[in-house]
Amino acid sequence: MNNFQDNQPQSGRKRYALRTLLCLVLGIAGIGTVNAQSDQQHAAISSLQQHRKTSLKEKLYLHIDRPVYACGDEMWFKVYSVDGSLHRPLDMSKVTYVELLDADQKPALQAKVAMKDGTGSGSFQLPTTLQTGNYTVRAYTSWMKNFDPAFYFQQQVTIINTFEQLPKQEAAKAKGYTLQFFPEGGNLLAGIAGNVAFKISDSQNGKGAALAGQVLDQDGNKVADFTPHKFGMGRFAFTPQQGKRYTAKLQLPDGSTLEQTLPQVQERGYTLQLADSIDQYLHITVRSVGKPDEQVYLLGHTRQQVVSSERALLQNGKYVFRVSKADLAGGITHFTVFNTAGQPVSERLYFRRPTNELALQVAAPQQQYNLRDKVSLELQSASRTRANLSMAVYKLDSLQLHPQGHIASYIWLESDLKGTIENPAYYFSDTGRADHQAMDNLMLTQGWSRFKWEDMLEKEVSKHAYLPENHGHLLFGKVTHKRSGQPAPGIMTYLASPGHPIRFYNAQSDADGKLLFELKDFYGNKDLVLQSDFSKDSTFHFELLSPFSSHYTSNPLAHLQLTESRAGDIAARHLQVQVEHAYYGGYRNSYHTPGIDSSAFYGQPSERYLLDDYKRFKVMEEVMREYVQGVQVRLRGRSFYFMVMNRPYKSIFRENPMVLLDGVPVFNIDKIMAFDPLKVRQLDVITSRFFHGPLAYQGLVSYHTYNGDLGGFALDARALMQAYEGLQQKREFYAPAYDTPEQKSSRLADFRNLLHWAPEIKLEPGKEEQVSFYTSDQPGTYLVVVQGLTASGETGYQLLQIKVSGPVAQKQ
Repeated sequence: MNNFQDNQPQSGRKRYALRTLLCLVLGIAGIGTVNAQSDQQHAAISSLQQHRKTSLKEKLYLHIDRPVYACGDEMWFKVYSVDGSLHRPLDMSKVTYVELLDADQKPALQAKVAMKDGTGSGSFQLPTTLQTGNYTVRAYTSWMKNFDPAFYFQQQVTIINTFEQLPKQEAAKAKGYTLQFFPEGGNLLAGIAGNVAFKISDSQNGKGAALAGQVLDQDGNKVADFTPHKFGMGRFAFTPQQGKRYTAKLQLPDGSTLEQTLPQVQERGYTLQLADSIDQYLHITVRSVGKPDEQVYLLGHTRQQVVSSERALLQNGKYVFRVSKADLAGGITHFTVFNTAGQPVSERLYFRRPTNELALQVAAPQQQYNLRDKVSLELQSASRTRANLSMAVYKLDSLQLHPQGHIASYIWLESDLKGTIENPAYYFSDTGRADHQAMDNLMLTQGWSRFKWEDMLEKEVSKHAYLPENHGHLLFGKVTHKRSGQPAPGIMTYLASPGHPIRFYNAQSDADGKLLFELKDFYGNKDLVLQSDFSKDSTFHFELLSPFSSHYTSNPLAHLQLTESRAGDIAARHLQVQVEHAYYGGYRNSYHTPGIDSSAFYGQPSERYLLDDYKRFKVMEEVMREYVQGVQVRLRGRSFYFMVMNRPYKSIFRENPMVLLDGVPVFNIDKIMAFDPLKVRQLDVITSRFFHGPLAYQGLVSYHTYNGDLGGFALDARALMQAYEGLQQKREFYAPAYDTPEQKSSRLADFRNLLHWAPEIKLEPGKEEQVSFYTSDQPGTYLVVVQGLTASGETGYQLLQIKVSGPVAQKQ
């Protein structure tokens, strides 16, 4: 029997807690030993390790096929899930929630994507009702809903509705700028020479601005000049004096100035300064002002893995720690100084380039192709482990250029820093790798911790409202009293989905009236019926809760400006969508059938009757009495009831069995006896006690209509019937092939902007993988984007351009 788990919320949570504990234990495996010279059991370490054990972090990355779409296009994406600390594929959550949010952060499209071995893939069909503008694609798991939504994956895309008149361009506004200052270590200390990082941004688009300025004291004396190094970020050094105030004056392009006050100079406090030389050590200088010499504690952690731990006694308010770079993990390390009282007093971030990068090679036999040519790309890697990759090939034009981020920049950088990073791919380019100053400026200006030390040191056990979906989609519901609206605890409820195969679940409401159902392998759009046994309970209201997150970040989207120079490419996009729907629409709605168990939840029944094999009666009572051997029909007063044979014990159950119609419980036997038997195709009977979750049924009788749609059976008016979208069914990517002369000479136009999408490329160590596709009727330059990661957490990314030439295809 396919006995479903105990779905009571409390016991269900306990069971899930055990599963989650196993995931957490596996997730923290492989942590290196702490490089501690004293007191490895410092309170900060204990709190950090406890937090990591109870709050395992997931990171999601989506490879989205291209940056710009027209309404009517498909948006394709591949989901990668990794352990937030080790960056290895994490097979914990079996569902990822993906949303397309508009500028007001309202979901325009939503999907639940099935995950397996830490990856999944899906798509959005962009309707013509969407307005032209920038949108946000965000993704998260149920477990990630326990944390700040800033941890969700988010990426901006542009959607153009070519069926409507494009929005009028706003008149050019006077540019505004913002100027921010970030003292190294967090404070400006009186009499201590230090670095101050700064960031100059364009207020309209958030991008860095290359403007220069000066720092003046309260008497108007210049103490420093500052000019950005890259993306509006830079630093300058000066020694603040006690009791003085400092103001920066930024020279604007129109000749005016912008004034901004620097942070207040502290007469008492701590700071740290990090010096990265060419040798194998970092030198971290800790200073204090206005305080007696004391022991301080330096803790370095990389994504909550402790990599450095050392105590020292300040001498004349100063101590220089020496940290071996070899001990640091790849990515961002947080160095935090704690005073004698165990309070965090200063912090600094440092980025060490990851050494476990996937060296991908993507090669094409030629760089120039004709229209409707076959392109065969060769993929190789130097990794010793299998790589899981995805590939997109799209046309470059004035609307979409090279992507400014990729899987490596997101996992190692973007996901651990605050706010939006301008062109994160730069830091992983050949130029960016050599630009150490740009990276360190980023660490100084956009530092961010996924937790607050003050909260960590309280030592309270983390309480999480959302469970990880270890086996399938979790659906929450609620039962309340109709009149009072108060929660109704202890109510046994039944959730069913009519159709083939039938899905049936049960759950008892907890003290808050909440229900928990696990919908394993539940795909596509289906109706759900939620009810209780109305012969016992009749005064309740039922509700199914949305599994999508209702929390959002405050990052505004940049306003989309479409100039007249882009009109030609916009018109081409419109034509492309029309041609694809007209000529290839029949191929665009092909779906991959998931390999799931199609049998009913109760497995193989004791008796099965295909009613068309028997004489068809017009009354259900005759059907049950004439040839259904395992069920005896009896009358009590004027009401029918069923007595099912208990064959293992050669007896008869005295209570009604569980009766189902297309998987929906029917507690009133009279109603099923009044149902037209000519609408029933199949009847299953289980002639033994059947255990289902927390319940035991006195046998089971299951009726199946021909279409699995209840055949017009009237449900109880008190039941809740609601359309519900389960896991997204995978749409198959289609592109025409031109293998034969007949296919090449086809008069069907092919104006594809996206030539190829391959979300499941497996690259074996030492082997070459070939990926083939065909060019379209559109000449131009096309970009091949390949990215992915290995089982050991190596991230890889590679771009390749190919040119397609030939006569411009005639518009049909």
